[in-house]
Amino acid sequence: MTLIQKTSTKSCDEIVTALKEAASGLAMAVVAHINGQANAAKRGIQVDCDQILEIFRPDWAVKVWAADKTAGIDIPLRVHVYAQGGKTVVSYRPPSQVFASYAHPDLTRLGAELDDIFAALCDRVLIEG
Repeated sequence: MTLIQKTSTKSCDEIVTALKEAASGLAMAVVAHINGQANAAKRGIQVDCDQILEIFRPDWAVKVWAADKTAGIDIPLRVHVYAQGGKTVVSYRPPSQVFASYAHPDLTRLGAELDDIFAALCDRVLIEG
């Protein structure tokens, strides 16, 4: 499966904040924010930026469930933000590929719509390449 990766010279915190704002502006919701660096710090472990945002919206979740209940395992979709080589990296799996294995036309259409939204999400926030 392809992994889309974009980079920025912005800080991790700037990127995470901007992703949250951009998701809202695209009528999406951040349904979970997993802050790996903060969780590691609770155990006395210092790590660079490593966070995951889970993004989706309830009306589309209902569409996923209606098309194929087992596809529910793949929602919400995840965006991984981490530091590497002095830059902040934003990566995600293209939604169309996430849903492709279900071979359902409704999920194919939804995946294509979400590909555009996730690309726009990165375009609004970032990103250099």
